[in-house]
Amino acid sequence: MLTKIMKWASIAVLLLVGLRLAKSYQGLWEMVVCVSALLVVAQAVRAAKYFWAAGFLAIVVLFNPVVPIVLSAKILLWLNWVCLAAFLVSLAVLKRSPTLSIPSITNRTPRSEAL
Repeated sequence: MLTKIMKWASIAVLLLVGLRLAKSYQGLWEMVVCVSALLVVAQAVRAAKYFWAAGFLAIVVLFNPVVPIVLSAKILLWLNWVCLAAFLVSLAVLKRSPTLSIPSITNRTPRSEAL
């Protein structure tokens, strides 16, 4: 659930930055996008979708607020829209599969005989 919330937060932040409404809060939105991308990397690795993990790891590196990569305004704007699309597609592709419950050992109709 946290990953889904962070994906939506990143989508909102990237949309605001793409529309140039949140230009002055660069450190904050870089941190939100970076943390969200880290969560998506973990989700993709758990789902064995390593291509997605590698793509979002690149987003983590590009939006790292600790060691920022300086890009021109035009490239950064283009990158924001690409990352926005990546987060939108990840909502559909990387869905959490439900955890199946373990059958009870006290079930009335056991599937095997006792020893």
